[in-house]
Formats: sequence, C-alpha cells, structure tokens
Amino acid sequence: MKKQVNIEIEVYNSIDELSEKEQALVLEAKAIAKKAYAPHSKFYVGAALLLDNDEIVSGNNQENVAYPSGICAERTALFYAGSQFPDHAVKTLAVAVYTNGEFAEQPVTPCGSCRQVMLETENRYNSPMRVIMTGEKQIYVVNSVKDLLPLSFDSL
Repeated sequence: MKKQVNIEIEVYNSIDELSEKEQALVLEAKAIAKKAYAPHSKFYVGAALLLDNDEIVSGNNQENVAYPSGICAERTALFYAGSQFPDHAVKTLAVAVYTNGEFAEQPVTPCGSCRQVMLETENRYNSPMRVIMTGEKQIYVVNSVKDLLPLSFDSL
C-alpha cells in the first residue's frame, strides 16, 4: 500500500506579514542569536519560545571544541522552558541564524535532534507548536512539528 505524506508550510516574504507576537518572537530570536557561543562554526543560532502563559523564553547554540558536546539553540530554549515552566506548553518557536556578519537570507530549518525534541515537547503537552524559521528574504512557518518530522520516532 502506497502512503502519501503531505506537509503544510506557510511562506512569507516579510516579518511584517506575521502577527505582532510572532514579530516580537522573531526579533528576540535574532537578538539572542548574536549572543550565541559559536567560535568554531561561526553559525550563531537563536531560538525564542512563546509559552501558553505568554512568557517568552530564549536560548542560543553553545559550541564546544569536543564536538558533539555543544547544544543547539532550540534545545537550549526548550530544555530551559521545561525546567522552569514545566506546566506550560510551547505555543510558538522562532529560529534565526546569524553568520558572516548578517542574518541568513533564507530560513534555516532545525536539525533532526532538535526536531525530535520539539516533537516530544509537542506530544508532552498534547498541543501543536507553531514553528517560525526566519530568513531575511523568506520566512517558513509550520503549525505543528509533525510537518517538520512527519515520519517521526515515537515511544512504543
């Protein structure tokens, strides 16, 4: 039996097309990206989360010369939110990348490890997480992590 998997991605050309809360989240992701510790890759990533209590939590990537001892921005923010706000679902996650002295022109999507953690967070709260992947020329938005990881690993 053939199975068709479809994903839905919204594409925007400007931050101005997002809601005010989403714009604020993108701006926070950009600000925190510039504070990342990425001396090896020079690939500075920021993530900002909007929780269901309207708190905004952010994090950035933290590299280590003993790769893979570092951690991505998305997991930094998600693990912090889980430890400090364990009863609050993540409504929206925004990601921004800063490299070579400027923000990425096109959106950069989360890595596989981050996608799995994002999905588990979504499942933990039984609440879809909107994901905004920003670029200066385009913005991608999905309404659930399942659109980023449609054939995901799940607990047995």
